[in-house]
Amino acid sequence: VQLQASGGGLVRAGGSLRLSCAASGSRFRLTALGWFRQAPGKEREFVAAINWSGGVTYYADSVKGRFTISKDNAKNTVYLRMNSLKPEDTAVYYCAAGTGTTRLYEYNYRGQGTLVTVSS
Repeated sequence: VQLQASGGGLVRAGGSLRLSCAASGSRFRLTALGWFRQAPGKEREFVAAINWSGGVTYYADSVKGRFTISKDNAKNTVYLRMNSLKPEDTAVYYCAAGTGTTRLYEYNYRGQGTLVTVSS
């Protein structure tokens, strides 16, 4: 499967952004799509995930209530709506496809990142 992420940019604290990730190619045995992020000098961390049918979602505690993951099954595209953004949300965001829920090692396919910068 190939993953193409887009939608990053510069936004002020309190603002919103929507990231998109289009999945193409074979999804054999893949059951979930997720978003991870990596801030400068920090390890990559889980943000949110959704099962392939779009009915089950998972969120990191740090984004719960502010971010919403969704999936357009017709377009095979997963979205991450980010509201009430904080400077600590600044990171490169990656979409990934795999067979798991919240752990990075469960996602074997990863797209290129998209940079989100939140200014204070």
